[in-house]
Formats: sequence, structure tokens, C-alpha cells
Amino acid sequence: MPRILSIDYGKRRTGIAVTDPLQIIAGGLATVSTSTLYDYLVAYMAKESVERIVIGKPMQPNGQPSENLARVEQFVNRWRKAQPSVPIEYVDERFTSVLAHRAMIDGGLKKKDRQDKALVDEISATIILQSYLESRRRF
Repeated sequence: MPRILSIDYGKRRTGIAVTDPLQIIAGGLATVSTSTLYDYLVAYMAKESVERIVIGKPMQPNGQPSENLARVEQFVNRWRKAQPSVPIEYVDERFTSVLAHRAMIDGGLKKKDRQDKALVDEISATIILQSYLESRRRF
């Protein structure tokens, strides 16, 4: 069974997570420079079968779009034009960074390790993917 991949898209860095082949568990894959994201994904998909991509839709707590939404939409449009065989869907990403920090604290990471923004991005991508998987199980 192909994997599902998730993206926590950032201005400089992007966190990536992926499911196991049975699409049961989400796990962090990498954090890459946003400028190399497209090429990274194409190379990854040359090695692994990916059914779809879910990408965090950056919204403010009040439901209004955040300033990063325009960049995310630009990436999504590029992906849909160049890679129509791998659909990409939005998932609400509000509070994923807060949840990532909470998971790091609960996991016993030291303060210095919790300041690693790349790790926060990867954990955020994992939370986005796990949320997506759980929403599919409800139906």
C-alpha cells in the first residue's frame, strides 16, 4: 500500500512526515530547506510509493488566513500542475506548533533540544499527518 506524506510548510524550513506502508502510523521523515522541498519530494517519490500529500493550511486562531497561506497555495498550485497523479490536500494546522512543543516536553526533551526549530517542524508535520489519519478513521 502506498504511503501518505505530510508537509508543515514554512518560509525557510519545511517539516515532512510519512506513514508506514499500511497507513497506520505517522512518523517524522525530515526537515528540509523550503527552497529544495519540491526536488526533495520528487526524489523521495522516485524511491517510495506515495498515494497523496497532505499539507498544513496555515490559519490564525480566529479562522482567518495567516500570512504564510499565500506561499503554501503557490507551492500547492505548482505541485498540482507538475504532479497531477499525486493529489495534495489541505489540513488545518492551527496549534500544531504548540502541540509539537507539548509533545517534546512530555517526551522529556531538554530545553536546548526543544529549541531546535527543525525538530519542531518535523513533529508538526507528524501531528498534521496523524490528525489526517484519525479523521479518515471516523468515517
